[in-house]
Amino acid sequence: RLLESGGGSVQDGGSLTLSCVVAGNPYRDLCMGYFRQAPGKEREGVASIAATGQTTYADSVKGRFTISRDNAKGTLDLLMNNLKPEDTAMYYCAAELLPVCTVDGAYAHRLFGYWGQGTQVTVSS
Repeated sequence: RLLESGGGSVQDGGSLTLSCVVAGNPYRDLCMGYFRQAPGKEREGVASIAATGQTTYADSVKGRFTISRDNAKGTLDLLMNNLKPEDTAMYYCAAELLPVCTVDGAYAHRLFGYWGQGTQVTVSS
């Protein structure tokens, strides 16, 4: 079970941090990630972090977003800086035991079986 927090409304250029708490085991082995979905659009991968700490990012957020995890606490964070109106979407944390940890690809979201409830991020210009 994944419990999300954070999100909200900010101005263009602002920052937000999303957090996700994982209940249960085996957290340490899980591939963790964030996806987002804007109205009328497909769900897209934002960032992932493997159990090893290796990260991947969508090109649209590279250099602005940072994903991190704390294995001891069972938490996942997404720090979002320099937010833009096009970042406006519902954001979801996700987890799964995967041989390759990534959120890249149009159907990557189908590989994840555990999802948070979603949290809205709105960036106004």
